[in-house]
Amino acid sequence: MTRDADCLFCKIAGGEIPADVVRENERTLAFRDISPQAPTHVLVVPRDHHRDVASLAAAEPDTLAELVRTAADVAADEGIDAYRLVFNTGEQAGQSVFHVHVHVLGGRAMTWPPG
Repeated sequence: MTRDADCLFCKIAGGEIPADVVRENERTLAFRDISPQAPTHVLVVPRDHHRDVASLAAAEPDTLAELVRTAADVAADEGIDAYRLVFNTGEQAGQSVFHVHVHVLGGRAMTWPPG
């Protein structure tokens, strides 16, 4: 497994930092966001470290597909059939942890365009 010793999400995926885990498998981990922006706000991360979604898509497209499948499973587990998936890439786009992650947001109406 590829890890970055200084990465918050690598530490969560490795069990070094606790999180409210809602689903996990061999390649992904899903846990509740500590600052939720919707009634359901779960982050899904790959266990391997990749800086952003483009890096993950280039290196491990099957893992990217697994992230999306896990996100759909989280939504189903939460009982929501309408939800938003968000990948932020780069600081100006709102990425604050540089380990690819998808936000699963739901449980309320989503406006467009987002901030």
